[in-house]
Amino acid sequence: MFAQLTTTLKAPLQDLERRVLEKRTEIEHWFRTEWLQHPVTFYASVDLRNSGFKLAPVDTNLFPGGFNNLAPSFRPLCVQAAMSAVQRICPDTRRFLIVPENHTRNLNYLQNVWVLKRILEDAGLQVRIGSLIPDLKEPMTVETSAGEKLLLEPVQRRGNRVGVEGFDPCAILNNNDLSGGIPAILRGLEQAVVPPLAAGWTTRRKSHHFHVYDRVAEDFGRLIGIDPWLVNPVFSQCGKVNFAEKEGEECLAANVEFVLNEVRERYAHYGITDEPFCIVKADAGTYGMGIMTVKSPEDVRNLNRKTRNKMAVIKEGQPVNEVIIQEGVHTYESVNGGVAEPVVYMMDQFVVGGFYRVHTGRGIDENLNSPGSYYAPFENNCHGPDGTRDCDEAPNRLYTCGVIARLANLAAAIEVEELVERDAALEVQAANA
Repeated sequence: MFAQLTTTLKAPLQDLERRVLEKRTEIEHWFRTEWLQHPVTFYASVDLRNSGFKLAPVDTNLFPGGFNNLAPSFRPLCVQAAMSAVQRICPDTRRFLIVPENHTRNLNYLQNVWVLKRILEDAGLQVRIGSLIPDLKEPMTVETSAGEKLLLEPVQRRGNRVGVEGFDPCAILNNNDLSGGIPAILRGLEQAVVPPLAAGWTTRRKSHHFHVYDRVAEDFGRLIGIDPWLVNPVFSQCGKVNFAEKEGEECLAANVEFVLNEVRERYAHYGITDEPFCIVKADAGTYGMGIMTVKSPEDVRNLNRKTRNKMAVIKEGQPVNEVIIQEGVHTYESVNGGVAEPVVYMMDQFVVGGFYRVHTGRGIDENLNSPGSYYAPFENNCHGPDGTRDCDEAPNRLYTCGVIARLANLAAAIEVEELVERDAALEVQAANA
Protein backbone atom coordinates (compact mmCIF):
# COMPACT_ATOMS: atom_id res chain seq x y z
CA MET A 1 0.00 0.00 0.00
CA PHE A 2 1.28 3.47 -0.93
CA ALA A 3 -0.56 6.63 0.08
CA GLN A 4 -1.49 9.37 -2.36
CA LEU A 5 -0.30 12.91 -1.63
CA THR A 6 -3.37 15.15 -2.02
CA THR A 7 -1.82 18.63 -2.03
CA THR A 8 -0.49 20.74 -4.88
CA LEU A 9 2.27 22.08 -2.61
CA LYS A 10 4.79 19.29 -3.16
CA ALA A 11 7.95 21.13 -4.22
CA PRO A 12 9.52 21.46 -0.72
CA LEU A 13 8.96 17.75 0.02
CA GLN A 14 10.31 16.71 -3.37
CA ASP A 15 13.39 18.85 -2.78
CA LEU A 16 13.89 17.17 0.61
CA GLU A 17 13.47 13.71 -0.94
CA ARG A 18 15.87 14.61 -3.76
CA ARG A 19 18.53 15.77 -1.29
CA VAL A 20 18.10 12.63 0.81
CA LEU A 21 18.63 10.47 -2.28
CA GLU A 22 21.61 12.51 -3.47
CA LYS A 23 23.23 12.39 -0.01
CA ARG A 24 22.41 8.75 0.69
CA THR A 25 26.08 7.71 1.08
CA GLU A 26 26.79 10.55 3.51
CA ILE A 27 23.57 9.87 5.44
CA GLU A 28 24.24 6.17 5.92
CA HIS A 29 27.85 6.84 6.96
CA TRP A 30 26.64 9.46 9.45
CA PHE A 31 24.13 7.03 10.96
CA ARG A 32 26.77 4.32 11.33
CA THR A 33 29.06 6.64 13.27
CA GLU A 34 26.18 7.87 15.44
CA TRP A 35 25.10 4.31 16.33
CA LEU A 36 28.66 3.60 17.51
CA GLN A 37 28.43 6.52 19.92
CA HIS A 38 24.81 6.02 21.00
CA PRO A 39 23.60 2.39 21.25
CA VAL A 40 20.02 2.26 20.10
CA THR A 41 17.14 0.82 22.13
CA PHE A 42 15.83 -2.65 21.27
CA TYR A 43 12.87 -1.40 19.22
CA ALA A 44 10.81 1.69 18.46
CA SER A 45 8.04 3.01 16.26
CA VAL A 46 7.74 6.55 14.92
CA ASP A 47 4.57 8.34 13.77
CA LEU A 48 5.26 10.70 10.87
CA ARG A 49 3.15 13.40 9.25
CA ASN A 50 3.54 14.52 5.64
CA SER A 51 2.16 17.94 4.69
CA GLY A 52 3.76 18.13 1.26
CA PHE A 53 6.09 20.87 2.50
CA LYS A 54 7.21 19.09 5.66
CA LEU A 55 7.88 15.47 6.74
CA ALA A 56 8.36 15.21 10.48
CA PRO A 57 8.02 12.82 13.42
CA VAL A 58 5.27 13.68 15.87
CA ASP A 59 5.62 10.75 18.28
CA THR A 60 8.26 8.14 19.13
CA ASN A 61 7.15 5.01 20.98
CA LEU A 62 9.79 2.86 22.69
CA PHE A 63 7.33 0.04 23.46
CA PRO A 64 5.71 -0.51 20.06
CA GLY A 65 2.51 -2.52 20.07
CA GLY A 66 1.73 -2.99 16.38
CA PHE A 67 4.08 -5.64 15.01
CA ASN A 68 0.96 -7.50 13.90
CA ASN A 69 0.22 -4.64 11.47
CA LEU A 70 3.43 -5.16 9.47
CA ALA A 71 3.28 -7.08 6.21
CA PRO A 72 4.28 -10.74 6.78
CA SER A 73 6.83 -10.35 3.98
CA PHE A 74 8.84 -8.07 6.31
CA ARG A 75 9.20 -10.78 8.98
CA PRO A 76 12.72 -11.78 7.80
CA LEU A 77 13.87 -8.17 8.27
CA CYS A 78 12.52 -8.27 11.83
CA VAL A 79 14.30 -11.56 12.56
CA GLN A 80 17.65 -10.32 11.27
CA ALA A 81 17.34 -7.06 13.23
CA ALA A 82 16.35 -8.97 16.38
CA MET A 83 19.46 -11.14 15.98
CA SER A 84 21.58 -7.99 15.83
CA ALA A 85 19.93 -6.53 18.93
CA VAL A 86 20.31 -9.76 20.92
CA GLN A 87 23.97 -10.10 19.86
CA ARG A 88 24.63 -6.61 21.21
CA ILE A 89 22.68 -6.94 24.47
CA CYS A 90 23.21 -10.52 25.59
CA PRO A 91 25.20 -12.50 23.01
CA ASP A 92 25.26 -15.80 24.92
CA THR A 93 21.52 -15.87 25.57
CA ARG A 94 19.15 -18.66 24.69
CA ARG A 95 16.11 -17.44 26.62
CA PHE A 96 14.08 -14.21 26.52
CA LEU A 97 11.10 -13.22 28.66
CA ILE A 98 8.58 -10.80 27.13
CA VAL A 99 6.68 -8.67 29.66
CA PRO A 100 3.56 -7.28 27.92
CA GLU A 101 0.87 -4.81 28.89
CA ASN A 102 -1.74 -6.09 31.35
CA HIS A 103 -4.82 -5.54 29.21
CA THR A 104 -5.98 -8.93 27.90
CA ARG A 105 -9.18 -7.67 26.26
CA ASN A 106 -7.29 -5.92 23.45
CA LEU A 107 -7.04 -8.87 21.09
CA ASN A 108 -5.10 -6.93 18.46
CA TYR A 109 -2.46 -6.07 21.05
CA LEU A 110 -2.24 -9.74 22.03
CA GLN A 111 -1.63 -10.56 18.36
CA ASN A 112 1.26 -8.08 18.47
CA VAL A 113 2.73 -10.02 21.41
CA TRP A 114 2.29 -13.29 19.51
CA VAL A 115 4.11 -11.86 16.46
CA LEU A 116 6.89 -10.46 18.64
CA LYS A 117 7.31 -13.87 20.26
CA ARG A 118 7.53 -15.54 16.83
CA ILE A 119 10.17 -13.03 15.69
CA LEU A 120 12.38 -13.86 18.68
CA GLU A 121 11.80 -17.59 18.25
CA ASP A 122 12.76 -17.33 14.58
CA ALA A 123 15.92 -15.58 15.77
CA GLY A 124 16.81 -18.79 17.61
CA LEU A 125 15.60 -18.00 21.13
CA GLN A 126 13.40 -19.74 23.66
CA VAL A 127 10.66 -17.27 24.56
CA ARG A 128 8.01 -17.15 27.27
CA ILE A 129 5.46 -14.46 28.20
CA GLY A 130 5.69 -13.17 31.77
CA SER A 131 2.61 -11.24 32.88
CA LEU A 132 2.40 -8.57 35.58
CA ILE A 133 -1.39 -8.89 35.95
CA PRO A 134 -1.78 -8.46 39.75
CA ASP A 135 -4.25 -11.30 40.36
CA LEU A 136 -2.72 -13.79 37.93
CA LYS A 137 -1.65 -16.77 40.04
CA GLU A 138 -1.61 -19.54 37.44
CA PRO A 139 -0.73 -19.68 33.72
CA MET A 140 -3.60 -18.41 31.54
CA THR A 141 -4.16 -19.06 27.85
CA VAL A 142 -5.65 -16.19 25.84
CA GLU A 143 -6.70 -15.98 22.21
CA THR A 144 -5.51 -13.22 19.88
CA SER A 145 -7.45 -11.38 17.18
CA ALA A 146 -6.06 -13.86 14.62
CA GLY A 147 -7.13 -16.86 16.70
CA GLU A 148 -3.62 -17.68 17.92
CA LYS A 149 -3.11 -19.04 21.44
CA LEU A 150 -0.85 -17.19 23.85
CA LEU A 151 0.20 -18.50 27.26
CA LEU A 152 0.56 -15.80 29.92
CA GLU A 153 2.48 -16.87 33.02
CA PRO A 154 2.89 -14.93 36.29
CA VAL A 155 6.31 -13.34 36.69
CA GLN A 156 8.29 -14.73 39.63
CA ARG A 157 11.31 -13.18 41.32
CA ARG A 158 14.17 -15.07 42.94
CA GLY A 159 16.85 -12.81 44.38
CA ASN A 160 17.86 -10.36 41.66
CA ARG A 161 16.44 -12.40 38.79
CA VAL A 162 12.94 -12.77 37.37
CA GLY A 163 11.39 -15.44 35.18
CA VAL A 164 8.43 -17.79 35.08
CA GLU A 165 8.09 -21.27 36.50
CA GLY A 166 10.98 -23.42 35.23
CA PHE A 167 12.36 -20.66 33.01
CA ASP A 168 15.32 -18.40 33.89
CA PRO A 169 15.81 -15.90 31.06
CA CYS A 170 19.00 -14.04 30.18
CA ALA A 171 17.13 -10.85 29.33
CA ILE A 172 13.73 -9.21 29.79
CA LEU A 173 12.08 -7.61 26.76
CA ASN A 174 9.63 -5.06 28.10
CA ASN A 175 6.56 -4.39 25.95
CA ASN A 176 4.86 -2.60 28.83
CA ASP A 177 5.27 1.19 28.68
CA LEU A 178 5.15 1.55 32.50
CA SER A 179 2.52 4.30 32.42
CA GLY A 180 1.33 3.15 35.83
CA GLY A 181 4.79 3.16 37.40
CA ILE A 182 7.78 0.84 37.61
CA PRO A 183 6.81 -2.45 39.28
CA ALA A 184 9.02 -3.32 42.25
CA ILE A 185 9.49 -6.84 40.85
CA LEU A 186 11.47 -5.39 37.91
CA ARG A 187 13.76 -3.07 39.90
CA GLY A 188 17.38 -3.91 40.63
CA LEU A 189 17.66 -6.95 38.36
CA GLU A 190 20.99 -8.45 37.32
CA GLN A 191 19.42 -9.45 33.99
CA ALA A 192 19.33 -7.00 31.11
CA VAL A 193 15.97 -5.21 30.86
CA VAL A 194 15.29 -3.72 27.44
CA PRO A 195 14.32 -1.03 26.87
CA PRO A 196 15.68 0.21 30.24
CA LEU A 197 13.11 0.95 32.94
CA ALA A 198 14.08 4.64 32.66
CA ALA A 199 12.60 4.63 29.13
CA GLY A 200 9.06 4.03 30.46
CA TRP A 201 6.48 6.78 30.76
CA THR A 202 7.01 6.86 34.53
CA THR A 203 10.08 9.01 33.91
CA ARG A 204 10.21 9.71 30.16
CA ARG A 205 8.77 12.94 28.72
CA LYS A 206 7.97 13.77 25.11
CA SER A 207 9.34 17.30 25.57
CA HIS A 208 12.73 15.82 26.56
CA HIS A 209 12.68 13.63 23.46
CA PHE A 210 12.00 16.58 21.17
CA HIS A 211 14.66 18.72 22.87
CA VAL A 212 17.13 15.99 21.92
CA TYR A 213 15.55 15.68 18.46
CA ASP A 214 16.18 19.41 17.97
CA ARG A 215 19.91 18.73 18.17
CA VAL A 216 19.71 15.71 15.87
CA ALA A 217 17.68 17.64 13.28
CA GLU A 218 20.18 20.53 13.36
CA ASP A 219 23.05 18.11 12.67
CA PHE A 220 21.08 16.41 9.89
CA GLY A 221 20.17 19.76 8.34
CA ARG A 222 23.84 20.73 8.17
CA LEU A 223 24.74 17.31 6.74
CA ILE A 224 22.45 17.52 3.71
CA GLY A 225 21.96 21.29 3.47
CA ILE A 226 18.31 21.78 4.46
CA ASP A 227 16.34 23.89 6.89
CA PRO A 228 15.87 21.61 9.94
CA TRP A 229 12.31 22.90 10.32
CA LEU A 230 11.34 20.78 7.31
CA VAL A 231 11.85 17.65 9.43
CA ASN A 232 11.25 19.06 12.92
CA PRO A 233 8.03 20.31 14.56
CA VAL A 234 8.20 23.41 16.74
CA PHE A 235 7.14 22.69 20.33
CA SER A 236 6.90 24.07 23.83
CA GLN A 237 5.98 22.62 27.21
CA CYS A 238 3.74 23.52 30.13
CA GLY A 239 4.48 21.75 33.40
CA LYS A 240 1.69 22.76 35.78
CA VAL A 241 -1.78 22.10 34.47
CA ASN A 242 -4.95 20.62 35.90
CA PHE A 243 -7.65 20.36 33.27
CA ALA A 244 -10.31 19.26 35.75
CA GLU A 245 -9.75 22.36 37.91
CA LYS A 246 -9.00 24.76 35.02
CA GLU A 247 -5.50 25.38 36.39
CA GLY A 248 -2.64 26.39 34.10
CA GLU A 249 -4.83 27.82 31.33
CA GLU A 250 -2.71 30.96 30.94
CA CYS A 251 0.46 28.87 30.70
CA LEU A 252 -1.21 26.81 27.99
CA ALA A 253 -2.49 29.86 26.13
CA ALA A 254 0.92 31.58 26.21
CA ASN A 255 2.68 28.50 24.86
CA VAL A 256 0.06 27.95 22.16
CA GLU A 257 0.57 31.56 21.05
CA PHE A 258 4.36 31.09 21.03
CA VAL A 259 4.20 27.95 18.87
CA LEU A 260 1.64 29.41 16.46
CA ASN A 261 3.73 32.57 15.99
CA GLU A 262 6.84 30.49 15.26
CA VAL A 263 4.91 28.45 12.69
CA ARG A 264 3.38 31.53 11.07
CA GLU A 265 6.88 32.93 10.51
CA ARG A 266 7.99 29.70 8.79
CA TYR A 267 4.79 29.57 6.71
CA ALA A 268 5.35 33.17 5.58
CA HIS A 269 8.96 32.36 4.66
CA TYR A 270 7.89 29.43 2.46
CA GLY A 271 4.68 31.00 1.11
CA ILE A 272 2.45 28.43 2.79
CA THR A 273 -1.21 29.44 3.05
CA ASP A 274 -2.46 26.61 5.31
CA GLU A 275 -3.87 27.60 8.70
CA PRO A 276 -1.36 26.84 11.48
CA PHE A 277 -2.54 24.71 14.39
CA CYS A 278 -1.14 23.07 17.51
CA ILE A 279 -1.52 19.66 19.04
CA VAL A 280 -1.74 19.76 22.83
CA LYS A 281 -1.04 16.37 24.39
CA ALA A 282 0.06 14.75 27.61
CA ASP A 283 3.82 14.96 28.01
CA ALA A 284 3.87 11.29 28.98
CA GLY A 285 1.86 8.34 27.68
CA THR A 286 0.58 6.91 24.46
CA TYR A 287 -2.46 5.12 22.97
CA GLY A 288 -3.69 8.40 21.49
CA MET A 289 -5.07 9.60 24.83
CA GLY A 290 -4.96 13.15 26.18
CA ILE A 291 -4.70 14.89 22.79
CA MET A 292 -6.52 17.88 21.27
CA THR A 293 -6.16 20.20 18.28
CA VAL A 294 -6.13 23.97 18.91
CA LYS A 295 -5.89 26.89 16.48
CA SER A 296 -5.73 29.87 18.83
CA PRO A 297 -4.91 30.64 22.48
CA GLU A 298 -8.63 31.13 23.10
CA ASP A 299 -9.24 27.46 22.30
CA VAL A 300 -7.52 26.43 25.55
CA ARG A 301 -9.18 29.16 27.60
CA ASN A 302 -12.68 28.00 26.72
CA LEU A 303 -12.58 24.23 27.03
CA ASN A 304 -15.91 22.57 27.68
CA ARG A 305 -16.33 19.98 30.41
CA LYS A 306 -16.18 17.04 27.97
CA THR A 307 -12.82 18.17 26.56
CA ARG A 308 -11.40 18.92 30.00
CA ASN A 309 -12.41 15.46 31.23
CA LYS A 310 -10.83 13.88 28.14
CA MET A 311 -7.57 15.73 28.71
CA ALA A 312 -7.47 15.22 32.48
CA VAL A 313 -6.42 11.56 32.54
CA ILE A 314 -4.59 9.12 30.26
CA LYS A 315 -3.89 5.39 30.26
CA GLU A 316 -4.47 3.56 33.55
CA GLY A 317 -6.18 6.67 34.96
CA GLN A 318 -2.94 8.63 35.33
CA PRO A 319 -3.60 12.38 35.80
CA VAL A 320 -2.25 14.84 33.24
CA ASN A 321 -0.22 17.61 34.87
CA GLU A 322 2.35 18.21 32.13
CA VAL A 323 1.64 18.80 28.45
CA ILE A 324 3.63 19.37 25.29
CA ILE A 325 2.35 21.95 22.80
CA GLN A 326 3.50 20.79 19.39
CA GLU A 327 3.30 22.33 15.95
CA GLY A 328 0.51 20.57 14.11
CA VAL A 329 1.68 19.00 10.86
CA HIS A 330 -1.13 18.57 8.34
CA THR A 331 -1.25 15.15 6.74
CA TYR A 332 -2.03 15.32 3.05
CA GLU A 333 -1.55 11.60 2.50
CA SER A 334 -4.62 9.45 1.92
CA VAL A 335 -5.41 5.76 1.48
CA ASN A 336 -8.69 4.79 -0.17
CA GLY A 337 -10.14 8.21 0.64
CA GLY A 338 -9.13 8.11 4.32
CA VAL A 339 -6.64 10.50 5.92
CA ALA A 340 -3.38 8.61 6.50
CA GLU A 341 -0.04 8.93 8.28
CA PRO A 342 3.00 6.63 7.99
CA VAL A 343 4.19 4.70 11.02
CA VAL A 344 7.73 3.27 10.75
CA TYR A 345 8.92 0.31 12.84
CA MET A 346 12.52 -0.31 13.85
CA MET A 347 14.43 -3.01 15.70
CA ASP A 348 17.95 -2.21 16.80
CA GLN A 349 19.25 0.37 14.27
CA PHE A 350 17.28 -1.07 11.35
CA VAL A 351 13.96 -0.14 9.77
CA VAL A 352 11.93 -3.35 9.60
CA GLY A 353 8.71 -2.13 7.99
CA GLY A 354 5.74 0.08 8.59
CA PHE A 355 2.14 0.83 7.78
CA TYR A 356 -0.25 3.70 7.23
CA ARG A 357 -2.62 4.55 10.04
CA VAL A 358 -5.83 5.48 8.22
CA HIS A 359 -8.97 7.18 9.51
CA THR A 360 -12.01 7.98 7.37
CA GLY A 361 -13.67 10.03 10.10
CA ARG A 362 -10.85 12.43 10.94
CA GLY A 363 -9.48 15.52 9.21
CA ILE A 364 -5.99 16.45 8.04
CA ASP A 365 -5.36 18.43 11.24
CA GLU A 366 -6.58 15.82 13.73
CA ASN A 367 -5.13 12.95 15.73
CA LEU A 368 -5.57 9.69 13.79
CA ASN A 369 -4.62 7.38 16.67
CA SER A 370 -8.21 7.01 17.80
CA PRO A 371 -11.13 4.55 17.57
CA GLY A 372 -12.12 3.96 13.96
CA SER A 373 -8.60 3.92 12.53
CA TYR A 374 -7.22 0.96 10.58
CA TYR A 375 -3.82 -0.05 9.28
CA ALA A 376 -2.57 -0.50 5.72
CA PRO A 377 0.87 -2.19 5.63
CA PHE A 378 3.65 -0.83 3.45
CA GLU A 379 4.16 -3.03 0.41
CA ASN A 380 7.67 -1.67 -0.16
CA ASN A 381 10.35 -1.76 2.49
CA CYS A 382 12.21 1.43 3.41
CA HIS A 383 15.63 0.20 2.25
CA GLY A 384 15.54 0.25 -1.53
CA PRO A 385 15.55 3.75 -3.04
CA ASP A 386 15.64 3.75 -6.83
CA GLY A 387 17.59 6.59 -8.42
CA THR A 388 16.05 5.86 -11.83
CA ARG A 389 12.55 6.76 -10.59
CA ASP A 390 10.93 10.00 -9.46
CA CYS A 391 11.80 11.02 -5.93
CA ASP A 392 8.16 10.83 -4.79
CA GLU A 393 7.54 7.27 -5.99
CA ALA A 394 7.03 4.58 -3.36
CA PRO A 395 10.60 3.20 -2.98
CA ASN A 396 12.07 6.69 -2.63
CA ARG A 397 9.44 8.28 -0.41
CA LEU A 398 9.44 5.30 1.94
CA TYR A 399 13.25 5.41 2.10
CA THR A 400 12.97 9.08 3.11
CA CYS A 401 10.36 8.13 5.73
CA GLY A 402 12.82 5.55 7.05
CA VAL A 403 15.58 8.17 7.26
CA ILE A 404 13.38 10.60 9.23
CA ALA A 405 12.23 7.78 11.53
CA ARG A 406 15.85 6.86 12.20
CA LEU A 407 16.54 10.47 13.18
CA ALA A 408 13.86 10.08 15.84
CA ASN A 409 15.31 6.71 16.85
CA LEU A 410 18.75 8.31 17.24
CA ALA A 411 17.21 11.03 19.39
CA ALA A 412 15.55 8.31 21.48
CA ALA A 413 18.91 6.56 21.94
CA ILE A 414 20.51 9.78 23.24
CA GLU A 415 17.43 10.55 25.33
CA VAL A 416 17.51 7.12 27.03
CA GLU A 417 21.25 7.49 27.67
CA GLU A 418 20.53 10.74 29.50
CA LEU A 419 17.65 9.19 31.46
CA VAL A 420 19.76 6.22 32.56
CA GLU A 421 22.61 8.53 33.60
CA ARG A 422 20.19 10.72 35.54
CA ASP A 423 18.68 7.72 37.37
CA ALA A 424 22.15 6.42 38.23
CA ALA A 425 23.13 9.81 39.66
CA LEU A 426 19.94 9.91 41.74
CA GLU A 427 20.67 6.45 43.11
CA VAL A 428 24.16 7.55 44.14
CA GLN A 429 22.74 10.66 45.83
CA ALA A 430 20.18 8.54 47.67
CA ALA A 431 22.87 6.08 48.80
CA ASN A 432 25.04 8.93 50.13
CA ALA A 433 22.19 10.78 51.84
